[in-house]
Amino acid sequence: MKKEITLLILLCFAVSLFAQKRDHSYSLAKLHQDTGQTSFQKKYIDTLSTLYDRYLGVLDSLNNDSVPERQIDLDAKYYRLFVPLAYYHDPVKDAFNPKWKPLGLKSPQYPIDELFPIDKNAFNTTERVNHIVNKALLTTYLLYPNLVVNWERNISRRSIFEVKRSDNLRPKASVIDLFKPDPMMNNLEEVSVILRRPNFWYTSGNGSLQFSQNYISSNWYKGGESTNSALVNLQLNANYNDKQKLQFDNRLEVNIGFNTVPSDTIRQYKVNTDLLRISSKLGVKATSRWYYTISGEFNTQFFHNYNANTTQPVSAFLSPANLIFSIGMDYKVDKKNLNLSVFISPGAYNMRYVGNKNVDETQFGLKEGDFFLHDIGSKFQTTMKWTVIPSVIWESRLYYFTNYKKVEAEWENTFNFVLNRYLSTKLFVHGRFDDGVTRPDGTSYFQLKELLSFGVNYAW
Repeated sequence: MKKEITLLILLCFAVSLFAQKRDHSYSLAKLHQDTGQTSFQKKYIDTLSTLYDRYLGVLDSLNNDSVPERQIDLDAKYYRLFVPLAYYHDPVKDAFNPKWKPLGLKSPQYPIDELFPIDKNAFNTTERVNHIVNKALLTTYLLYPNLVVNWERNISRRSIFEVKRSDNLRPKASVIDLFKPDPMMNNLEEVSVILRRPNFWYTSGNGSLQFSQNYISSNWYKGGESTNSALVNLQLNANYNDKQKLQFDNRLEVNIGFNTVPSDTIRQYKVNTDLLRISSKLGVKATSRWYYTISGEFNTQFFHNYNANTTQPVSAFLSPANLIFSIGMDYKVDKKNLNLSVFISPGAYNMRYVGNKNVDETQFGLKEGDFFLHDIGSKFQTTMKWTVIPSVIWESRLYYFTNYKKVEAEWENTFNFVLNRYLSTKLFVHGRFDDGVTRPDGTSYFQLKELLSFGVNYAW
């Protein structure tokens, strides 16, 4: 029995070698027919070149950087050559199961399927690749058996990785169920809730202390006097804005300035700036930027002020004092670099009070001996804060009031040149017109005051 098996194996190898020889002879004959070559050596070299270019020539592009990698066709059928070496049964079976096709037998009287019962798919691409891989693996098994690290039996026992579809990922719900109320949960715990009311109040402020100095020697060829001055400014804002309908703006302004007067033999310092002003505006939104507004303002001064070399006060605390009520429309623009308010009031009431008997009330439009002045008219007021550039800020206030017999107007401009967060230079220009006061002969109703100073500035 062993002899018969041995003879059968030898017969199978002989048949396989015969088929490979016939296949190779047919390839050479076919190549000779196509190319017309007469030299067998030249045909043999061309055959090797053709096989090399077909199977191995594409690998030359790996050393050429100009050839894209996508031009190299990768075939996954050769995977067994590139995974850890395992012992498969197919290489041995393929060696004892020759698959060849006879040549030159095309007669319909002799069907190949009946004469040679072989597999019809033996010569397709997959089978041809498997045959090449099996031969390479069989050679490796014979020459390098120590490289085998696994067996086909162990590989086939391993479970296949798969993701099972869960029915929970595709819930079956009807449209009616979507409108059903959620079930009440009984395992609720007590939760402490803190409700905080929104704060619509916004506060801000600005304070500065400015100085200016001018020295002139006593023998200066053009004459003159040395002066020193100091100016204190304070602005406090408390505004309410509910972002819907209501706005309530409040401002407190305090400006106090002193300067030396060498020509005054009675006092060394004189008040050159003195202002206490409190203003409020309550607005109800009418359109996107227009507000129905009620406005109120009170202004006076802190100290007595005198002319040089006299003891007669020109003005004092509550002398004068102005109280203004007005109603109208307010146009507001609130942007990052511009804050503008234009208030137009067709109905305004202005009350002026001079309570100090030593102050001449006629200088402020009152009749001699009166303490109060009541005016009803129209008012126009504009306030603006414009950040021209981060280091230059322009603040302006334009005020106009008329009782249709006289006009009182003021235009205040402050240019703040910011050096850093704490240091700045300020230029203050204040123009005023009032034709309701008594003026000296040869003077104008128009008045002007200007101050340039340097000092400390802080805003919050």
